[in-house]
Amino acid sequence: MTEIILHHYDLSPFSEKIRLALGFKGLPWKSVKVDAVPPRPMLDALTGGYRRVPVLQIGADVYCDSEVIFRALERLQPAPTLYPSGEGVAKALSHWWDRATWKPAIGILVDYIGEHLPEAFLKDRKESYLGYDISKDAMAPMLPAYVQQMTAFAEWLDSMLAENGDYLTGGKLSAADLTCHHSLWLLRANCGAEAIDAQLRLSPAVTAWMGRIAAVGHGQFSDMTPEEALAAARAAEPADSFAADADPTGLNPGARVTVTPNDNARVAVEGRLVAADAQEIVIARDSAETGTVHVHFPRAGFEVLAAAATARSAA
Repeated sequence: MTEIILHHYDLSPFSEKIRLALGFKGLPWKSVKVDAVPPRPMLDALTGGYRRVPVLQIGADVYCDSEVIFRALERLQPAPTLYPSGEGVAKALSHWWDRATWKPAIGILVDYIGEHLPEAFLKDRKESYLGYDISKDAMAPMLPAYVQQMTAFAEWLDSMLAENGDYLTGGKLSAADLTCHHSLWLLRANCGAEAIDAQLRLSPAVTAWMGRIAAVGHGQFSDMTPEEALAAARAAEPADSFAADADPTGLNPGARVTVTPNDNARVAVEGRLVAADAQEIVIARDSAETGTVHVHFPRAGFEVLAAAATARSAA
């Protein structure tokens, strides 16, 4: 099997859920560390400029966003599944959690460690990623609201566990558990578990659930350089089995399209449409650094438009 390569950095909560997914699947992987603040020229060569982390690479197939990474891992190794109770609830809960908790979690985080964040990091997140100032002083006025929101959401987790048992969607771990774990993991790892547990009134059921998720671990991995990852793409041909011609808006294979996140880090990636259905889209990109790569995106949370239409709207 072609090596699984994860482009990530240690404190990225979205990367943490993929590291846990790889551990849960028992899949060995290669670790390519990237900077928390761009530029990331070698990763950009693989993705076409996609701004966010993590990115998963298998040969010349590149996966952007954790939802499509989960989907790729399910194709690669169906068991144990990330969707033991079906995909719908787990995906909907994950999508909501990622968006609803991100800003309040950051607001609480910077209250604890904001003075230690590099100026370059703060500048990047304001100007290129989130579009708002996440410095400690800027976030402070809304801190009570952020705590209120996270406390409410934590009680919802407690209610799900009371109804379903050890995990959020039933008796077995799902993608929803890995997703809902990551915001709390970020806070507990950086601010102190005792302090966060008290501030957000995390119940014993929720903290025990956190422990079960953390115990999954990251599996077996070894380091790889960005240069080696580029060489792996260049030496391979796209090989993922996903194939579909069912774009819900009638885009046809071969059309040039742009794919853009619809929440933050709104950098458009342009390529030639290869495959699409209601859940996933794949575009081909060619470069001297990588050869031909297929870049995979989820449909939820992304806008896919004909490249000509994008150009007209920008004019």
